[in-house]
Amino acid sequence: MNKINVIGTSGSGKSTFAKALSKKLDYPHIEMDAVFWGKDWYQPNDDEFFGNLSKALKPDQWVLDGNYTRTIPIKWQDVDTIIWIDYSFPRTLYQAVKRAITRIVKQTELWPGTGNKESLKKLFTKDSIVLWTLKTYRKNRQNYTKISASPEYQHIEFVRLRSPKECQRFLNSLN
Repeated sequence: MNKINVIGTSGSGKSTFAKALSKKLDYPHIEMDAVFWGKDWYQPNDDEFFGNLSKALKPDQWVLDGNYTRTIPIKWQDVDTIIWIDYSFPRTLYQAVKRAITRIVKQTELWPGTGNKESLKKLFTKDSIVLWTLKTYRKNRQNYTKISASPEYQHIEFVRLRSPKECQRFLNSLN
C-alpha cells in the first residue's frame, strides 16, 4: 500500500480514519476538501481543482481522503488501494449531525487559512453537510459497489470496512 484513497459518504469517518492510517504508515495525509475549498468558500473551476489535486498527489506515498467522483481519472491513476468506510445509514447520519453541531458550537475553521466555518444558518440550507449526507448515502453506496466490481478497476485493492471495530482491526493489522 503506497497510494491509498479513503472514500465514504460525508459523516462516515473517512477523514478520521485517513488521519489515523497516515500516521500509522507515516505517509502524508491529503484531505480533498482542503485541496478543493478556498478562502471564504471559494470553489475553483475543475481545471484549477484538478491541477491542485495533481500537485498534491506527486509524492510516492500518500493517504487521500475524499470522494469527488469527477476526480477518479486523476486520483486513481496510480492508486493501489481504496478503503471504503461503509457504516450503516443511522451511524453515518448521527456522525454527520454530531460533527456539524460540534463545529458550529466551537466555530472550528474547517481548513486552515480559509475562514470557512459551519454555521447554524448553513445547517438549514441546500449546502448543509447533513442534507448532503441524506442525499448521497444511498447513491454513494450503489456507486461504490458497482465501481469495486468493475473490471476497469480490478488492479486496485478495495477494502470495505463496515464498522469502527473493523476499522480498528485493519489499523491494528498494519506493522
